[in-house]
Amino acid sequence: MSAHALDFIVPKTDATRARYKSGNKPSFGYFVEDWINGRVDINGDFEEFMNVRSEYFDYTLNPHHIKFLVTRLIPEVVIHSKSQDERIIREHYDRGNDFFASFLGPRMVYTSGFFMDEPNESLELAQDRKMEMVCKKLMMKPGERMLDIGCGWGTLVTYAAKYYGMDATGVTIAQEGHDWGMQQIKDHGVSDKARILRNDYRDIPKGKTWDKITCLEMAEHVGIRKFGGFIKMIYGMLEDDGKFYLQQAGLRANPGLFQKGQHWQDLIWGLFMGENIFSGADASTPLAFLVKSLQNANFEVAHIENIGIHYSHTIHRWYYNWMSNEAYIMEKYGQRWFRLWQLFLAWSVYIGAHGGSTCWSITAHKNLDSVDRNLYIKQANMGLWMDLKEPKRLEREYAGVWKDLYAK
Repeated sequence: MSAHALDFIVPKTDATRARYKSGNKPSFGYFVEDWINGRVDINGDFEEFMNVRSEYFDYTLNPHHIKFLVTRLIPEVVIHSKSQDERIIREHYDRGNDFFASFLGPRMVYTSGFFMDEPNESLELAQDRKMEMVCKKLMMKPGERMLDIGCGWGTLVTYAAKYYGMDATGVTIAQEGHDWGMQQIKDHGVSDKARILRNDYRDIPKGKTWDKITCLEMAEHVGIRKFGGFIKMIYGMLEDDGKFYLQQAGLRANPGLFQKGQHWQDLIWGLFMGENIFSGADASTPLAFLVKSLQNANFEVAHIENIGIHYSHTIHRWYYNWMSNEAYIMEKYGQRWFRLWQLFLAWSVYIGAHGGSTCWSITAHKNLDSVDRNLYIKQANMGLWMDLKEPKRLEREYAGVWKDLYAK
């Protein structure tokens, strides 16, 4: 352990003093447990410490990881029953709206925003732009029926109803999110166009089809084992000329994931997230799995964007919100919850910026001959914001046979 590392870490027990003594390079997994349980403190800026953590930690598995794999992760992957999923989701999302507002801010959007000028834009502007981007990608029109599966606190449902005239329905398991969302809908004056159902995605009322379906970072909780069936369910609920927007976080494709080295951090971070933050979200996968699942259900992918760096900047703003509310969280929820979320947010900023985890924005439609694909000609990718109306021209003079071939 370098002297530089010891400048940051302040051990508080005999075990931690031995673990972090000079010359040691322990697994970062040990630090995670020591930090959230108050067995070490950090001397100095926590972000600065996280920025240099790899200089004096490695990312090997330890016995705690193995125990989590065997006792929780594998059973959760295999089961994914309604009762298990409801318990897991509500343990997280029903913790308290004040808890989540302490980092999400007033929009209460628990997904990535979209930035155009990152240093100078607020979290709220980035989240409003993301709502606008989703609505435009799906070409929403007044009177169309929209279903948002895993709607969180109902912000996209409210936005689509208010600004695009959609007949919008959100679905969530969480009671706290349902209540906040219904109040948000009322406050924005769209109770006649929008509503939120509190039930499992498997209990969405049958017999009705939708023009637009969205699912923003809920499908990770469906699980790998049931993901294909979930996408096929969406296909059956979508009108033949409808459109589907899927936004999903996942680890990068990493053939060296199980080989000790730089990218092993992806595995350690994923295990940390699965144990402490998003239990049961095992469908956080590389892109290939998502595209294959869509194609197996007879979807055709229209747009794909990697918005991982946007997520990194979004979470950075969440981190600052969280730190500004330290006194409130410490008093209401205690040190362990404050430190756990401090670590989750700070670590995720760097993981997103370095590509360890990313986020996919995917638009798809049914792969039918009747779909009017000409509609996409007017859509530029990259969030629809690039100004491509007057590109620079690459003109040249041709001679010989080429002149004849290219003659107007």
